[in-house]
Amino acid sequence: MMFQAVSSLLLLSLFSVGQGNSKNVISVSNGGEWGEWGPVEMCPVGSHVRGFSLKLEETHGVGESLTLTAIRLYCVIEIDELNATLIHSTEGRWGTWISPLWCHYGNLMAFSLKVEQSRGRGDEYDIATANIQFKCSDSRNILGFLPPVGSDKEWSQSCRYGICGIRTKVGTPHGFGDDPLLSDVQFTCCAN
Repeated sequence: MMFQAVSSLLLLSLFSVGQGNSKNVISVSNGGEWGEWGPVEMCPVGSHVRGFSLKLEETHGVGESLTLTAIRLYCVIEIDELNATLIHSTEGRWGTWISPLWCHYGNLMAFSLKVEQSRGRGDEYDIATANIQFKCSDSRNILGFLPPVGSDKEWSQSCRYGICGIRTKVGTPHGFGDDPLLSDVQFTCCAN
């Protein structure tokens, strides 16, 4: 009787893995610790991410710079960029969207974050994502904007079939003048 129960449980778990119930998520370890994770947003079935756009805000004070407040992904079927579906997770309320950047051929596969560390003002919310870089399936790298700034500790793992989903972590305002900035991001790999 015990053998049948264990066998049934094993078969059920193998079936659920085969159906793709556990999604493959890629991330990096140098993202910010503060903020709240937003919902996972996925591309429509059959599409893959070929491009992205960034929402940038100019930070004021010592060492003024640009920081990310949101990321949009452009999901396309094959190479039909004109009919792209936009997806995004939580976003900061301030900033300006820049023009989309695209893989020439193929899909976005992996990413690296440029993280601006605290400037020592005693504010734990003084850590923000300063830039993002993607690797395309044609081995080309696409830098979000301008020269890289901040730390670049690692690349994420690569998605076998490309990126199909996004989840962002965005800080919440904690007083006058605090802006909700993007502190971390995770991407979901396509199933096929």
